[in-house]
Amino acid sequence: MSRSKNRARQGSGEKSQRQLRVGELVRHALTEILDRGIVRDPDLAGLAITVSEITVSADLRKATAYVMPLGGKDCEIVVEALRRAAPFLRRNLASRLTLKYVPNLLFEADATFDYAGRINQLLNDSQADDDGA
Repeated sequence: MSRSKNRARQGSGEKSQRQLRVGELVRHALTEILDRGIVRDPDLAGLAITVSEITVSADLRKATAYVMPLGGKDCEIVVEALRRAAPFLRRNLASRLTLKYVPNLLFEADATFDYAGRINQLLNDSQADDDGA
């Protein structure tokens, strides 16, 4: 693919193969770090955290991690704790990844679980209405 077509494709919001690959590498490494309990934060102690997706900027300098604690409770507290631990997590990622630059980590609560639950509820409600008719 020529460079001009590649730039046009990326401008349309579609991620490049490199962005997707780096996102998956960072997701796997971050999940491993969080599973091992290396982070010594009382708000993260004993919690299982799901890293559902990582989106990486076009220049590979920023990575946004979408996270959700198991059960979805105290999500904002967990996100704030991860934001505080971001420099520590980035240093740990640097030792695990073979990238020229390790992206800065940003953390956001993953709303897709809530959205999927809402869709499921709407579908169940519509089935109940159909059965009652």
